[in-house]
Amino acid sequence: MDKYVDERGRPRVVISGMGAMSPLGHSVRESWENAVAGCSGIDRITQFDASEYPCQIAGEVKEFDPREYMDFKEARRMSRASQLAVAAAVEALADAGLGETVPDPERTGVVIGTGIGGFEKADENMVVLRKRGASRVNPFALTASLPNMPSHHVSLMAQTMGPINTVVAACATGTQALGEAAEYIRRGVADMVIAGGVEGLIHEGALAGFTAMRALSTTHNEDPEKASRPFDLNRDGFVLSEGAGIVILERLEQALARGAHIYAEVLGHASSSDAYHVAAPDPEGAGAVRAMRWALQDAGVAPEEMDYINAHGSSTPINDQVETLAIKKLFGEHAYEIAVSSTKSVMGHAMGGTGALEAIFTAMALQEGVLPPTINYETPDPECDLDYVPNEARRVDVRVAMSNNFGLGGQNACIVLGRVDDGKEANP
Repeated sequence: MDKYVDERGRPRVVISGMGAMSPLGHSVRESWENAVAGCSGIDRITQFDASEYPCQIAGEVKEFDPREYMDFKEARRMSRASQLAVAAAVEALADAGLGETVPDPERTGVVIGTGIGGFEKADENMVVLRKRGASRVNPFALTASLPNMPSHHVSLMAQTMGPINTVVAACATGTQALGEAAEYIRRGVADMVIAGGVEGLIHEGALAGFTAMRALSTTHNEDPEKASRPFDLNRDGFVLSEGAGIVILERLEQALARGAHIYAEVLGHASSSDAYHVAAPDPEGAGAVRAMRWALQDAGVAPEEMDYINAHGSSTPINDQVETLAIKKLFGEHAYEIAVSSTKSVMGHAMGGTGALEAIFTAMALQEGVLPPTINYETPDPECDLDYVPNEARRVDVRVAMSNNFGLGGQNACIVLGRVDDGKEANP
C-alpha cells in the first residue's frame, strides 16, 4: 500500500509547523512548557477597567507588540484577532522551514476561524459614529471588524493564492477549522494549508455578555490562577481568554520530500449539532458522542486505541459533566483507561482560538510523550470520575489522541491525531 495515502486512498495530512500566541507565552515552546509546568496564564484584566464586574480576570496575551511581527501601519488597520493570527502564522511558517514563502502559492490554502472577529473594532466604530458623526468614522474600521480578516491578513503575509475559508463556530471554531483545512488536502485542491483559530475578545462587551449569561467564574478575583478548575466539584464557570494557534498542514509526501519536521498526523475529524439549545449542551451528551464517534470512524481508529483526550473541559458545571458522560458513553470501560486533561485550566477559554491551541498541545503530547495537567483539581466531583491528569504532568507513551471542543449553539467538533515515528509511519 502507498504509504502516502490512507486506507481510503486519501492523501495523508500531517502537521509540519506550529505557532502560538497565548496567555502562556508568545510561542509554542513557551506556551507548552508553561502548560506542562501547570503555570497559569490567568490574571487580573488590564485591557480595560473591570473593577465593577463580578468577574475581573482573564487570560490575556501579555506584552504583545504587533510591530515585532508586521508593519506597524498595517497593524493599525487590523483587529487584535488579525494581529495575533499573523504573529502565530509567522512562527508556524518559520517552524515549518518556510520563512514567509510557500512552495506553491496556488496550491496553498488558508483556513483560520474566529468566534467573533474584530468585535472591538466594530464597537469603536459605533462609538465614534454616535459621538462624532459619520464623517469621523475610520475607513478601515468596518473591514477590520469582519471575521474573515485574520484569514485575509495571513494569506496576504504569506502570499497564498489557493482556497481560503473562515470558520465561525463559537467555541468549536479552531477544531472545525483544522478539520476543514485537512479536507482541502484530502480532496486534492491544496498541498498545504495554513490553518487554525484566533480570538482577541478581552473586551468589556464580551465580559458583560458572559456575565449576564452567568457563565464566568466569579469567586477567584483575588487568586486568578485558581479560577479555572475543570472537572473539580467547586468549579463555577469559565475564564475568558484570547490567543491564536496556527499550524501548517500538508501532504505527508510533500513534507517528507522537503525534509520537514512532522509533529503529528491528522487521522480524522468530525462535527455534529446538538439541535438542543442556544447555550446549554444536550444533557445526555448525544451531540458530543456523535462528533467523537464520527471522528474515530473517519480516522479508522477503534475506541480502545485512544490514549489521550485533550478535553473541552471549560470549567462550567454542566459542560464538564456532559463531556464526561459523553466520553463514558462512547468509550465504555476503556474511558477509565484514557487520560483526559483540560489545558483551559492554565490558559482559560480563548473561544475561537482555543481549539487550535489545544490541538497544538495535543500534537506536543504525541511528540514528547508528556500529558499536560488539569490544574486546580482539588475536590472530585462524583459526576466527573475519569482520569483528569490532576495537577501534575505525566509522562506517557501516547500514540493516538483526540481534541474536543463544544460550542455555543450546540456545535461540536473533534479531531484525532496520531504520532508519526521517524517521519515514515503514523499510528495506528
